[in-house]
Amino acid sequence: MGLIKAAVQAAGSTLHDQWKEYIKCDDLGNDILMKKVTTPNGIISKNSAIQVAPGQIAVVFENGKILDATAEEGIFTFDNSSSPSFFAGQFGEVFKEMWTRFTYNGGTNKEQAVFYINAKEIMDNKFGTPAPIPFQDWSHPIPNQMTGTVTPLRVEVKCFGKYTFKITDPAVFMGRIAGTAEEYRKDEICEQMRSEVIGAFQNVLNELGTEAHKTPVLELPSATDEIKTAMDQKVFDQPIRDRGISLVGFVVESVTLDDESNKKIDQYELGSNAYMQQGKLVGSFGDAVVDAANNPNGAMNGMMGVGMVGMASGGMMQGAVAGAFNNKGTTMQDIQGGAAAPAATEGGKFCPNCGTPATGKFCTNCGTEIK
Repeated sequence: MGLIKAAVQAAGSTLHDQWKEYIKCDDLGNDILMKKVTTPNGIISKNSAIQVAPGQIAVVFENGKILDATAEEGIFTFDNSSSPSFFAGQFGEVFKEMWTRFTYNGGTNKEQAVFYINAKEIMDNKFGTPAPIPFQDWSHPIPNQMTGTVTPLRVEVKCFGKYTFKITDPAVFMGRIAGTAEEYRKDEICEQMRSEVIGAFQNVLNELGTEAHKTPVLELPSATDEIKTAMDQKVFDQPIRDRGISLVGFVVESVTLDDESNKKIDQYELGSNAYMQQGKLVGSFGDAVVDAANNPNGAMNGMMGVGMVGMASGGMMQGAVAGAFNNKGTTMQDIQGGAAAPAATEGGKFCPNCGTPATGKFCTNCGTEIK
């Protein structure tokens, strides 16, 4: 049972009446993915004509089993006494596999139909991220003075765009999604695909934000090729492919940063202390430490207040303070006030301000000059 390509002249109106039935499907457009067409009595007689238009795949079924299929445009004569011909072009091997394994149980005694599958690229499918997605923005690098490396600025983005897809495996598409429905429209799968496209796109963003790509956040709309390449190489769209469908085009139309990310970039570009080189003390705390360390007359006076902030800030800031003052011979024990008073004094001098025994030109407790 198979399809035989009709002669070119047989398609003319003069020979049109030679066929018992003439089965065809109007253009499926951009919304119908599959449509069932049959005769009034559900039987396709021998020598009936089956027309296949450009962008269509015709799959002939009988009692739930595939008889033949073709993706070649033209007019075919149905001969139920011949073997499957599989006029298939690019789908030849797929159709042969369908013929050997594709079946639906519980079919009626005699039911034949042609299922027309849309083989065109399905356009204008929109997607958008419902919530901001994290992205590592290498266009705003933060240098680390201690390690000599840089890290990207973390931002949150919303992206909107469009994608296109195409049915690339009719057997899988029918077996897992469309079945033998009278009509299957893209609306029936579009929400599920949109969610999976967003999931795949989030994985692509993670990939483009790595050190290997370093794609600037505001250049994502122009990174169409990189997005599609990353998706293909990492097979981020595997759930979609598992249904016999492949993504063909993917375009990001707009990228929007959330308010906090815009604020981060503004601060970065204004040279805010918040984005000084990592590995250095930052902000007012760092200024206070540096000022105190550089003041020979009031180092310990200044450190009394700074030490309190250091203890409140945790061990990291205490370590930073210690590093700054150890260079001048001051230990962390001194900064935290844990040093014991010396047993002997120099000339019996005491601080006129707090009474602490003096061992140098300045009081080790309050910093007052000893005369």
